[in-house]
Amino acid sequence: MTAKLGHGNVRFMSSANIYQVVTDRILAALAQNIVPWQKPWRTSAPTNLLSKKAYRGVNVLLLSCSGYSSHYWGTYKQITEAGGQVRRGEKGTPIVFWSMFEKMVDGKPKTVFVLRQYTVFNVEQCDGLEALKTAPSDLQAPMAHEALESAAAAILEGYKGAPQVIVGYNRTKACYKPSLDVVEVPGREYFNSPEGFYSTLYHELAHSTGHKSRLGRIGVTDVDAFGSHRYSFEELVAEITSAFMMHHVGLDSEAAFENQAAYIQGWRAKLGENPKWIVDAAGKAAKAFEHILGVSAATLPADEEISEAA
Repeated sequence: MTAKLGHGNVRFMSSANIYQVVTDRILAALAQNIVPWQKPWRTSAPTNLLSKKAYRGVNVLLLSCSGYSSHYWGTYKQITEAGGQVRRGEKGTPIVFWSMFEKMVDGKPKTVFVLRQYTVFNVEQCDGLEALKTAPSDLQAPMAHEALESAAAAILEGYKGAPQVIVGYNRTKACYKPSLDVVEVPGREYFNSPEGFYSTLYHELAHSTGHKSRLGRIGVTDVDAFGSHRYSFEELVAEITSAFMMHHVGLDSEAAFENQAAYIQGWRAKLGENPKWIVDAAGKAAKAFEHILGVSAATLPADEEISEAA
């Protein structure tokens, strides 16, 4: 299958260059003490203005930290089709997607995935789309803290085929043990806030999705390597997954961190060394998030559909 590239504004750069562009934007946010995966959303998740499908993976991070109130985005062509006009001088935001191509290798068809870049604009950068700009209905309604905690706890109850979760056995350490398929977290009373407890729980549950019986991520299935480095790729997957979960239930993931400066410096160093990490980790985090929620793949747009709606 060949992805259709008919919506304009696609840039045919090498994958290495696209990874670097995306990583540079994330590093720029971190330099301003903004952690894109720690609930940067001010409204609903970033959504394409024509398809009304939410963006996924690293595109959520790229669009959410851009500072606009509206969650609607589109390419220049899509905005024109919707009856709008990008204002002169406005700069777009890059997003990425994977397109699929088939080519013959040794006489046999082989599917090849190629990373592409689009440029999109927020409707607040446009004229003629006032109806899509932020309305009170776009904003997340505040919930009582008890209701938030109830919603957060329900996530665990709904995780089908979940690992065993032990709360309170270990008072000083949270961990996932792949060999036993067990998550351990300190009791709620040992955390300074509900946000701290649930972000930690979701982080460990994210690791559990990598078990060989679930999504089979090498950072988890290779037990000897698991947990060997504080800022490993698997840790980044778990961090982003946890943030997606926190936003899903309406809890503030940023409130969970007490030493934010050291946390940010650590990730700036690691991402600076590994330009591919943020794109790959966010993609795997999206799959982990969907696995925990039990979202059927059949209800989600395929990668090539996302590219066409980009």
